Amino acid sequence: MNAQNNHSNSQSIKNAELPRIRPGGGPRGGPGALMPGERARNFKKSMSQLIAFMGKYKWLVMGVMIIAVAANVFTIFGPRLLGEATTNIYAGVRRMMMGDPQGIDFGVIGRILSQAALLYVLAAALNFIQGYLMVAIATDITYRFRQDISQKINRLPLKYFDTITHGEVLSRVTNDVDTISTTLNQSLSQMITSLVSVVGILIMMFTISVWMTLIALTIVPLSMIVIRLVVRASQGHFRTQQQYLGHINGLIEENYGGHIIVKAYNHEAASIDEFKKLNTVLHDSAWKSQLLSTMIMPIMRFISNLGYVATAILGGYLVIRNQLTLGNIQAFVQYLRSFQQPLMQIANISNTLQQTAAAAERVFEFLGETEETADCSTCTRPEEIEGTVEFRHVHFGYDPEKPIIKDFSIRVEPGQKIAIVGPTGAGKTTLVKLLMRFYELDSGEILIDGINIKEMTRKDLRSIFAMVLQDTWLFNGTIRENIRYGREEATDDEVVTAADTAYADHFTRTLPSGYEMVLNEDATNVSAGQKQLLTIARAVLADPAILILDEATSSVDTRTEVLIQKAMDKLMRGRTSFIIAHRLSTIRNADRILVLQDGDIVEQGSHDELIARGGAYAELYQSQFAVQPVG
Repeated sequence: MNAQNNHSNSQSIKNAELPRIRPGGGPRGGPGALMPGERARNFKKSMSQLIAFMGKYKWLVMGVMIIAVAANVFTIFGPRLLGEATTNIYAGVRRMMMGDPQGIDFGVIGRILSQAALLYVLAAALNFIQGYLMVAIATDITYRFRQDISQKINRLPLKYFDTITHGEVLSRVTNDVDTISTTLNQSLSQMITSLVSVVGILIMMFTISVWMTLIALTIVPLSMIVIRLVVRASQGHFRTQQQYLGHINGLIEENYGGHIIVKAYNHEAASIDEFKKLNTVLHDSAWKSQLLSTMIMPIMRFISNLGYVATAILGGYLVIRNQLTLGNIQAFVQYLRSFQQPLMQIANISNTLQQTAAAAERVFEFLGETEETADCSTCTRPEEIEGTVEFRHVHFGYDPEKPIIKDFSIRVEPGQKIAIVGPTGAGKTTLVKLLMRFYELDSGEILIDGINIKEMTRKDLRSIFAMVLQDTWLFNGTIRENIRYGREEATDDEVVTAADTAYADHFTRTLPSGYEMVLNEDATNVSAGQKQLLTIARAVLADPAILILDEATSSVDTRTEVLIQKAMDKLMRGRTSFIIAHRLSTIRNADRILVLQDGDIVEQGSHDELIARGGAYAELYQSQFAVQPVG
């Protein structure tokens, strides 16, 4: 029993406000995908929920923080030690120039360099451990998120998916969870490292020279102002680039999926023109955004170099006055060079955290959606299903203010073949959805063998049925696997027998690789009629107690329809069956035909009885088969 609704959403680029989408097409370009810089509506709440979700790993996270602090402390002390080595070498050279035979004390220098090497080795080892732990934590959290979302999807009522696109759901499983994973994997430890680095480097710089540190700090606000101006100028171009990447991918996906229609209507030139327009905008915005982005580093280097010049001048002056050693100057320059990088990282991480909060907010919103009503704790399923189905005063509407089914009552005896006909929107398919408990009734009840369907688990209830729908659904896999979807434990011989019953065996054997032929993503490497035959074979293999056919023969030719009808008659023998049909020729031998209009039964009876009555059914039948006089 499977169904799939395919949505194809397109939007003209002429709209005044373009959608905020990511490149990639499909789910990654679908509605709801986060744009860089998008903020959460409630940052504090979203981050609190994320921290609570990470509660299981609090000791590991604390361990990572301690390791990150230790690694940075070791790294920060390195330049100071190297500066001491430089000071000793400089002092030794001066002694040699002044005639002191002792010269450079390589023993002291060796010890200093050994200590520095040890610090760097320890820092590298701790960074490796920190990275390993963060990858393990982030991967496990990502796994849990996706597992929770996957389970949540199966617990959500179908009415939820009536109001949201597939791309929106998939965006949360992929983009949003990836954003959280990347932040946990990189930004969390990076933020700790950057904060420790900034504080530690500042302390070391102040211990070397207060005046040099104050002069060096003047470049920080200047750098921040430049970065802010460049980012502000480039943000609009980046947004346009992301938008038009999504438009181009959507256009390509649309044209690829409908390339036959594009060719059939000679629309190639128009498609190319539209692509050129989109690509021109993308090229211009990408060029400008990349140009502005690449300007940041040269400007930053220029400002940094100003800081180095000022530091060198003041440092040289202090060395001349013997207020500072040469090694301290070297260490200070190293610290100054290292100071800006963590500042840049902190600025980037603050933006990343906003995106992470927005992603977490969307994920937790989805996980917090109202679920299906829980199955009863004392649910039972009869060991033997006879197939009696009864609707008692059923009322239902997708919108409670607009009821579709109004006081519907009927009793179906075991083995009866019930056909449901009527105009579009009469409620035919809705009855089947209610029977399968895809939606909950507004009032009334449905019983199977005298048991209210609410007193069965959904799994047990749906195991009673097999469905063949007008919209065929086959997944990317072999033909054998697609048929076995009806009953996974079926043997290969049973699969072949089911296919033979549904008249799918012959054409399957003529295909390349036969039953082992792999159907592509949309099963476009077989015809529509063949797809329908395979879904019928799947229903045959399921061997259900109750069968539901919703326009099951609508995609096949007349000859194949006759063959399928024979197979269906064989399959429905002894089974309660519900047949929704517009082609009335397929239901002439039904035990009872229900004619629905506006959710009510206006007529019921056999084909001959209803024709003789000359009512709504006779009018429907004659509209399909009677020849209307001309003029």
